[in-house]
Amino acid sequence: MKIINMIKRFLTASLVLASFSTFAQTVGKITDPVEWINPLMGTASKPALSNGNTYPTIALPWGMNFWTPQTGRMGDGWAYTYEADKIRGFKQTHQPSPWMNDYGQFAIMPVTGKMKFNQDDRASWFSHKAEIVKPYYYSVYLADADVTTEIAPTERAAQFRFTFPKSDDSYVVVDAFDKGSYIKIIPAERKIVGYSTRYARGPLPKNFKNYFVIYFDKAFTSANATRGRNLAKDTLELTSDHSGAIVGFKTAKGEQVNMKVASSFISIEQADISLKRELANDNFETTKEKGKAVWNKTLSKISVEGGSIDQTRTFYSSLYRTLFFPNKMYELDASNKIVHWSPYTGEIKPGYMFAGTGFWDTFRALYPFLNLMYPSINKEMQEGLINDYKEGGWLPEWSSPGYANIMIGNNSASVVADAYIKGIRGYDINTLWDAVTHGANNEGPIQAVGRAGVKYYNELGYVPYDVKINENAARTLEYSYDDFTIYQLGRALNKPKAEIDIYAKRALNYKKLFDPATGLMRGKNKDGSFQSPFNPFKWGDAFTEGNSWHYSWSVFQDIDGLSKLMGGKDKFVSKLDSVFTLPPVFDDSYYGGVIHEIREMQIANMGQYAHGNQPIQHMIYLYNYAGAPWKTQYWVRETMNRMYKATPDGYCGDEDNGQTSAWYVFSALGFYPVTPAVDQYVVGAPLFKKVTLTLENGKTVVINAPNNSDDNRYVQGLKYNGKEQTKNWLSHSNLLKGATLDFDMTSKPNKTRGTSESDFPYSLSTEK
Repeated sequence: MKIINMIKRFLTASLVLASFSTFAQTVGKITDPVEWINPLMGTASKPALSNGNTYPTIALPWGMNFWTPQTGRMGDGWAYTYEADKIRGFKQTHQPSPWMNDYGQFAIMPVTGKMKFNQDDRASWFSHKAEIVKPYYYSVYLADADVTTEIAPTERAAQFRFTFPKSDDSYVVVDAFDKGSYIKIIPAERKIVGYSTRYARGPLPKNFKNYFVIYFDKAFTSANATRGRNLAKDTLELTSDHSGAIVGFKTAKGEQVNMKVASSFISIEQADISLKRELANDNFETTKEKGKAVWNKTLSKISVEGGSIDQTRTFYSSLYRTLFFPNKMYELDASNKIVHWSPYTGEIKPGYMFAGTGFWDTFRALYPFLNLMYPSINKEMQEGLINDYKEGGWLPEWSSPGYANIMIGNNSASVVADAYIKGIRGYDINTLWDAVTHGANNEGPIQAVGRAGVKYYNELGYVPYDVKINENAARTLEYSYDDFTIYQLGRALNKPKAEIDIYAKRALNYKKLFDPATGLMRGKNKDGSFQSPFNPFKWGDAFTEGNSWHYSWSVFQDIDGLSKLMGGKDKFVSKLDSVFTLPPVFDDSYYGGVIHEIREMQIANMGQYAHGNQPIQHMIYLYNYAGAPWKTQYWVRETMNRMYKATPDGYCGDEDNGQTSAWYVFSALGFYPVTPAVDQYVVGAPLFKKVTLTLENGKTVVINAPNNSDDNRYVQGLKYNGKEQTKNWLSHSNLLKGATLDFDMTSKPNKTRGTSESDFPYSLSTEK
């Protein structure tokens, strides 16, 4: 009998657990979205293989300064990697990506016992089991020092809290890094000031310094400046290649030493102003809770319900990544006036400034996402672009800060045009019109500003393959799209037809590179002949970080025209299908080896689809332009399921300043901005049972999909404000009025809905 009762109890318990497990898989309404974020998503990366190439960013949305634990050596772009087992310091960083590396960084590190300040000597073992990582709070136990370090950030400042053991020899190291730095210790004020000039990308800009000021709440028992690997004798103030400080304390077991820190690109005095304004008399816990509140307010603009635990974590972890770049470089002076250090002139100027993004990546979805959900911050960014142009003479294409000579295209035009067309106002758009037209018709002082090969492009309609301008086919395709965005902006501004028709004409230049023999885009020589030999699987060469199979879809402005070139809708759909059915073969001869983007495509098991890089990310949505929207619905869900997870290996390539995350966020909502600078989103299929968007104008967009599930990934029908809609697109301006979208989801594709040409999204060729 005892055995029977035990079996009954076991079966009952098992049923309860199974029921709980099933229930727990669906997440209801969330009130604390910041707690669903894993800032370690994407940190299990290395140069040969990117799973995101991220670092845990401890900061506020778009804050001027970020903080991160530093496992890599000084100057290593891979500042924090998940597999590392030692922390060398806690670094203030402005790094947009490991490939761009950092600027103006410095590090803080507690040590005990010997006076260790060199980055190798002071490094301490740590474990992820004793690490807490949140956007607004970081804590880790440093085993070698027996110290717990905690960080709580503001936009330009932060609080540190060190919990020390009993020791007569407790220290905090301030490392201003090499390449030129300054330190001054002021024991009477328990204060350290200094600056760093370390700058990774390009020549050092004029008057570039990241000034910092640090206050402790405990008097120093010792104070030493450091020069490189040595203590500096007889001075507490030092300017050298590699300056630093180490200050000592006598601590009881469990004693907490608090530290306040802020920085400025303007001056030590300005850093002090920011510190006193942003930290005031707040203690550590107050700063922490204020940071959490800022994050929750920002994240709560989007509320998701009815997804799995993994989907919810992945959504908010991706949303978190969209809210950092470009980050603020402006400051508020003693009179609360907005000012900035200019990376172009070295002067202190009035107004906004941002940095840390490459438009080649972010024009696609990140900026359209800001225009939908956070237009006020993009208004500031547009004002920052005006200052870029006024102070530097050009719009940046990669800003880190100022002009970085990397990547291709003139995609600042798309960023400017999309913001205005999506309804952002209140800034000097006419100066930005001058900026985009200037950039479109001139070569810049470096290849990545203005348009390299513009003379050829304007005369021939393409950048030739044989004139020693690299990535020429990719440049041509992007210039053609950028011309379209200038045309769109010109129309919105009521510019004279005679002034803007040239951009409409150039928007069709993509046709000049289409090769009917292969049905793909191909480099073309100056004499009009196609490059030969041609391998559509060859990465680089005529293309940028991809091959012809990736770039042939980069006709954002005229997918219908591209479809006709490829032989019509059926052949176009077959061509799209081929991307997934082809083997992941590649030709890496242009690079002389396998670059990480190639490897990420190869191992993803999705054929030639390379979601880990930007050029092809929109391609899944193109089935909507040819009457096969159910294929978009299948592949969108497949990509979200396979390529994203809120884990250290959770991305499938470089996250890239919010772009790859913005793809996920948009796709989870059920639509995507295939063509920025057009008032449309292309419909996919939502991921959650319910999403509520709270727009800045006070309106809400509610996206209902109650039958959504792993199996039900297809759209049987869509009602817009209660009315059946068959179109494969949504209007941005209509969404801004508030809307309810009701998706009827099913496990079988509906092969009749959205198949009429009248349902297809915008294309320049079919514009009425």
